[in-house]
Amino acid sequence: MEEKLNDQEQARVDKLAKYEELGIDPFGSRYDWKDRLCDIRREYGDLSAEEIEAKQVRVKAAGRLMAIRRMGKASFVNLQDEYGTIQGWIGINIVGEFDYSVFKLADLGDIVGLEGILMKSRTGELTIRVEKYTHICKCLKPLPEKFHGLTDTEDRYRHRYVDMIVNEDSRHIAILRPRIVKEIRDYCDSLGFVEVETPVLDPVAGGAAARPFITHHNALDKDFHLRIATELNLKKAMIGGIDRVYEIGRIFRNEGIDTRHNPEFTTIELYQAYGDLQSMREWTEGLFKDIATKVLGTEKVRWGDIEIDFSKPFRWISMAEAIKEKTGIDFTQDISFEEAVRLAKEHKVPLEKSWNSTGYIMQAFFDEFVEKDLIQPTFIHTYPIEVSPLTKKGPDPRFVERFEFFIGGFEFGNAYSELNNPFDQMERFQAQLAAKNRGDEEANDIDHTFMDAMRYGMPPAGGIGVGIDRLCMLFCNVQNIREVILFPTMKDEK
Repeated sequence: MEEKLNDQEQARVDKLAKYEELGIDPFGSRYDWKDRLCDIRREYGDLSAEEIEAKQVRVKAAGRLMAIRRMGKASFVNLQDEYGTIQGWIGINIVGEFDYSVFKLADLGDIVGLEGILMKSRTGELTIRVEKYTHICKCLKPLPEKFHGLTDTEDRYRHRYVDMIVNEDSRHIAILRPRIVKEIRDYCDSLGFVEVETPVLDPVAGGAAARPFITHHNALDKDFHLRIATELNLKKAMIGGIDRVYEIGRIFRNEGIDTRHNPEFTTIELYQAYGDLQSMREWTEGLFKDIATKVLGTEKVRWGDIEIDFSKPFRWISMAEAIKEKTGIDFTQDISFEEAVRLAKEHKVPLEKSWNSTGYIMQAFFDEFVEKDLIQPTFIHTYPIEVSPLTKKGPDPRFVERFEFFIGGFEFGNAYSELNNPFDQMERFQAQLAAKNRGDEEANDIDHTFMDAMRYGMPPAGGIGVGIDRLCMLFCNVQNIREVILFPTMKDEK
């Protein structure tokens, strides 16, 4: 069905024939611009009108028209490109009648080229005195009203392309995120890690506790899962001889959508042969300090109402210690499952039917009483074995060598001293399978190809996964994951 146009849209469509009458393609072609507006401002913005006039600086820029102030035979416009804005002055006596007649067809949002000499306006505004005006592409839909923009948050995410046109903060985040990811790569590469790519389609959902998306491969007549983690394939690469290996890749989990979760998201997973949990602790602390100083230029980062201080050593505390600080309960003691259930009910901690041992309840106590108060960078280490099926046991076999990394009450990374004993690994997989049979939809299946790889010998290793979307939320100072995902998953528009 053909879309019904409103009056403003129809008026823009009606102008297309007028462009063609002038011999102008309304949707344009290549334009060889040479100047970014931010570079122009940085180099010439502080010069006086006389200094700029003396230099006779010629510029050629392209972007969108974000303001038009017509005054008969001369007009002012605001041009916006990827990194900034600049004013342009267009006079019929300079550009000529033809170019001015083309300009008179312009609407807000049109993409144009401005070529001319820099000057300062009477109000001291850096301005391009346009000598050549070029129409590049017609904008057929009116932009949101200047001062209010896209006020509905759902509309902002659903129509991100419009949001980025009218919202400088959104455009800034879209550009800052790739800089953060590049710095992560640079940091890993500087330490000798090798980036690889592993399959997105996985015959077995493994490497994490999560519900997968399921798809079907017609040629093989076989179901596959969209990967819920890159872990097992990266470990296979390490077994194959890549001692320091990582992947920055998309992960897919069939879970809810909220301010901290999107069904598809980006992680970095990394493994260091001959390392352990302390190796990952050093890597993590170094990474966050590196991004803060090299991307933002500071070790103290604002996130909402709090200041995160990366200049100090990050806190290192066991899960049992952290729970004891909040509740007085010491889970390193010999607490039976029945006693743990009683304590959970007494403290109003939610229980799941599939739980059958104390470790699950210990994790629930942490979630309920500790996590939200971990504001400054904190490593929580030594987790119960039940919730860590791929992790090496510690001196106390009830616990494993694992940490999670928290800032501002939220988890940012998950690290292990990796389990490399194939017999122990199979026992863990079987325990996970039993949990799945009890109704735990997030429990792992057994990946027999990984078990085969482990029998060739996997070196002791440290491993970690960090959610890049949450990391970007921190360094972009936003509280909703959809602010840092360019095109987040959304409900259908009503």
